Amino acid sequence: MAGPIVSAPLPIDAVLGDVRNALRTHGTGVLVAAPGAGKTTRVPLALLDEPWRDGGKIVVLEPRRIAARAAAERLAATLGTRLGDRVGLRARLASKTSANVAIEVVTEGVFTRMILDDPELSGVAAVLFDEFHERSLDADLGLALALDTRGALRPDLKILVMSATLEASRVAKLLGDAPVIASDGRTFPIETRHIGRRAQRIEDDVVDAVRRALERDTGSILVFLPGQGEITRVAERLRALDLPETIDIAPLYGALDPATQDRAISPANAGHRKIVLATSIAETSITIEGVRVVIDSGLARVPRFEPDVGVTRLETVRVSRASADQRRGRAGRTEPGICYRLWDEPETQGLVPFAEPEIRVADLSSLLLDCAEWGTNDPRSLAWLDPPSEGALSAARSGLQAIGALDAEGHITQEGRRLRALPLPPRLARMLLKAGERGAAEDAAELAAVLVERGIGGNDLDIATRLENFRRDRSRRSQDMRALARQWARAATTSAKGDTLSPAELLALAYPERIAKNRGKRGSFLLANGRAGLLDTAHPLAGAPYLVVAELQGRAAATRIMLATATDEAEVSVFAGDRIASDDALTFDRDSRSVKARSVRRLGAIELRSESRPVRPDEDSAPVLANGVAQLGIGNLPWSKAQLQLRNRVGFLRANDESWPDLSDAALAAAVGEWLQPFLSGKTRVSEIDASTLEQALTSVLPWPIRQRLDAEAPTHFEAPTGNSHALDYESAAAPALHIRVQELFGLKEHPAIARGRLPLTLYLLSPAHRPIQITRDLPGFWAGSWAAVKADMRGQYPKHVWPDDPANATPTSRAKPRGK
Repeated sequence: MAGPIVSAPLPIDAVLGDVRNALRTHGTGVLVAAPGAGKTTRVPLALLDEPWRDGGKIVVLEPRRIAARAAAERLAATLGTRLGDRVGLRARLASKTSANVAIEVVTEGVFTRMILDDPELSGVAAVLFDEFHERSLDADLGLALALDTRGALRPDLKILVMSATLEASRVAKLLGDAPVIASDGRTFPIETRHIGRRAQRIEDDVVDAVRRALERDTGSILVFLPGQGEITRVAERLRALDLPETIDIAPLYGALDPATQDRAISPANAGHRKIVLATSIAETSITIEGVRVVIDSGLARVPRFEPDVGVTRLETVRVSRASADQRRGRAGRTEPGICYRLWDEPETQGLVPFAEPEIRVADLSSLLLDCAEWGTNDPRSLAWLDPPSEGALSAARSGLQAIGALDAEGHITQEGRRLRALPLPPRLARMLLKAGERGAAEDAAELAAVLVERGIGGNDLDIATRLENFRRDRSRRSQDMRALARQWARAATTSAKGDTLSPAELLALAYPERIAKNRGKRGSFLLANGRAGLLDTAHPLAGAPYLVVAELQGRAAATRIMLATATDEAEVSVFAGDRIASDDALTFDRDSRSVKARSVRRLGAIELRSESRPVRPDEDSAPVLANGVAQLGIGNLPWSKAQLQLRNRVGFLRANDESWPDLSDAALAAAVGEWLQPFLSGKTRVSEIDASTLEQALTSVLPWPIRQRLDAEAPTHFEAPTGNSHALDYESAAAPALHIRVQELFGLKEHPAIARGRLPLTLYLLSPAHRPIQITRDLPGFWAGSWAAVKADMRGQYPKHVWPDDPANATPTSRAKPRGK
């Protein structure tokens, strides 16, 4: 067979022999070729005459549909055939193939389904992974599965990984120390101008840079922006500048229809200049004709999945150095160019070398289900450039097991196979199958189409509005998507009943945990999974009583609802009735200091409805009342003086010996369920707790043996030498106190103490009129010291009382004068 006819030489031509030799001798290879080298269009053609092909197809993987379509069309044009003859294309809404196809260009997701449906890849001779540096989840999975096939089933399968910027040594090692071939490519000189940032919003700086380029430079301009929103705002600002009619503004992002994308990448009309406003979609794989000026915002928008909350947030990040180089290279594809960078030159060294692979930040549900279908319930056993994290796999596994797609051991179930048979994410596949069981697969398929095909039906927050727009839209893209949805519906239909399901009920089949209730504040909702969600208050949905949410973005603390539809309690009760729980909820009301009861209908974290009911004084009310007491404060209970003294006595001993129980307010509040709750049966109000209840509770903490020890070490009273008993005061933090008239201690030669004599009492010595005359913790010292001065003073004030010279040896008395004198 004669080789393909090619036109002008390209840099990649110099290494095509090395590529062929690598695949002949090693079976795998890594090709690093700079932008413009021609790898996408030359390499597949160069392999057509290889003996190992033996009639088998060469499958070329591209990261995006626009890139796949462009590559397939260029390859077909080079061969001088129509697309679908010798060169085929397989992508959603853009498939053209036949039995005669020798080269088939597919999107990475399509290849994953190809190899899962046919692990031997029958009829495929080689798989070429183009632009592998983008490291999509499907590309990583596709390579892992292809390597597994090559190792176990098809040692003859050739695998070539191609990219302009790639960690070649790591990829080569993964491919079994494959040869690395490098091509410098063809890039004209590019002048780089670092112009920094001045405005707060990136759009303002971009518009200024565009104006500067229009005034100073020639040729069309390619502007890299992080996302569709920035593209729209920049386009509006540029149109407001009243530019000449010869300036064409062309957006370029994934959600656009193919015709609009083609207008962006095609050459400008004669005498016109084009300003292409693009996302990272324009970094690789496609050539935009006529561009010699690149304006790089230095930003990209990437998804970040948070397994703990089940939310994918879009995060705007600095591009990697590899991406910045790719973007810059777009200016020198056909002639010398200029690249404006909206950052200062030293910042380039601070950029990360390569973008983070999607496998580290994405929801791994589809990957895990695909791996289970492949026959491994542990994806980490496959060969990965970067293995998936166990945390992300665990979250995906839990979600798939919850919908019955995986069993407890992680093996795929029959339901899982039914889900995987549909080319949709597992949740949406489940929605379609469940709707199909009720004869409503067509409605579900159309809803799934709106959810997976960005831009279909518009951009309204209300998915019901998007769905209606999609159904009315007569564009080619919408017609193709409706045809695809009908295929999905036919595959999912198992019943002819023909139920009519609202968008809310359909969405709830996919996302039951995302039913949300308005929290009484416009735009603020609580989801059934317990998360809060915020919605633009200006949108009509912000006032809806209930929503079912299709799309969330942002962190857990500030999750924004990006796509939803309205519903009401009556409808929720119908389609989520099997998950609604009705129970009696008891709460403590601080104002009335009592337990209140309500009958509650609850869907997850959402309280659908509640009604007051009488409180039954049973064991369920006891813990609520006990916790209410703890909230009010233990000090607010009706403690008797004896109980307070007992707590103080124990507290005094505990200060010196931690083996004693802690009866402080804080400790009792923390353990209220252990000491107080058992004695609250039949009670619903704090006022029903009396001193006798507290005495029972204290007895449980201080049983009789401990009380005996307490009485021995911290008695309630002190017996004076006169025989009189005086209560001890334990409220002082320093030491227990004894307030006593001094005459009752006459004859006492040792200082009174408790705790078997270890802790001296603080003596408040009183006059006959019960006024303090001395405070001491050393009675013998007082007798021998300051007693003389006190005696002289007291004898003058109280002449009828005894004031002996030697009180340590005097007779104690509680009378004014001893009897008989």
